[in-house]
Amino acid sequence: MVLSTQFTELFGVRHPIALAPMGGSAGGALAAAVSRGGGLGLLGSANGDPEWLGREVPFVAEAAGKPWGIGFLTWQLDVGAVERALEYGPRAVMLSFGDPRPFTERVRAAGTLLILQVTDLEEARRAVDLGADVIVAQGTESGGHGARHGRSTLPFVPVVVDLAAPVPVLAAGGIADGRGVAAALALGAAGALIGTRFQATTEALVHPSTAKAIVEGSSEDTERSRVLDIARGSRWPSKYTARTLGHPYLDRWRGREAELAADPEARQGYRDDVARGVIPSQPLWAGEATDLITDLPSAADLVTTLATQAEAALDRAGRRHDFTHRTPRRSTDCSRRDGGA
Repeated sequence: MVLSTQFTELFGVRHPIALAPMGGSAGGALAAAVSRGGGLGLLGSANGDPEWLGREVPFVAEAAGKPWGIGFLTWQLDVGAVERALEYGPRAVMLSFGDPRPFTERVRAAGTLLILQVTDLEEARRAVDLGADVIVAQGTESGGHGARHGRSTLPFVPVVVDLAAPVPVLAAGGIADGRGVAAALALGAAGALIGTRFQATTEALVHPSTAKAIVEGSSEDTERSRVLDIARGSRWPSKYTARTLGHPYLDRWRGREAELAADPEARQGYRDDVARGVIPSQPLWAGEATDLITDLPSAADLVTTLATQAEAALDRAGRRHDFTHRTPRRSTDCSRRDGGA
């Protein structure tokens, strides 16, 4: 079975799998590996820092030889950063978390495909109106930042699929194995955008302790909160909270966000703890599918594994299983009824 979708046809990739452009971990080597594996590698450029792009783009541009793209955090972006990034010739630009309107025409003028990530229906409608080539529907199970009052992936994705049709939609949030990819396709999505699972690969730009924490962590260890953004002085819009693994400052300030925001000494204490190595320099971003992550493969191999698992899951789901109910509901003709799944 070949999983051919609108997404694979649009980008000319083998598998309906894309790398989430995670700032700080989706560098050139990781994006290149995903593209080599048959997916779409997306660099996590965040604000389009020119030094970062100059260092990371050559890895993906030279090593992949396949379609690739660049993702930005829209709320901290300027047009100049987008223009510099477009000079590298990415196949796609993905914009997330914020108003993409100041940048969409510039992306289109370059002949670059536009991917817009959405976290609620208002954002989804805007993405359709702006002519997105691909829409990413992100559920609240995702690691890192997402909607504070969003919906989980399972009910959110099909609503966006229906709203956006015929624009292809990628599902994001809580997908870490091929069964999740298969589920995304079953919901009507054209593929899956995957983050946390790719952080635990040999090419990810993360400290080994971060990858180890993801492999050893579980869904119960994750929490969505604004505490760590406030503590580290991040300017992330309050609309978006972040899902991370456990952290001492979460335990200390949970439910006291306003107090933390008004306490400069507490925020300085956070910086001091980072400097002393008491806490990690960055929060440990991780999604609810952490339980499914148990190893550290190459990202290229992982793409193949995910696709193979997805094909097997869809094959299993497509088989007809006839069975007889042991205790059928009474009917007027008292006949025994068969069902299938």
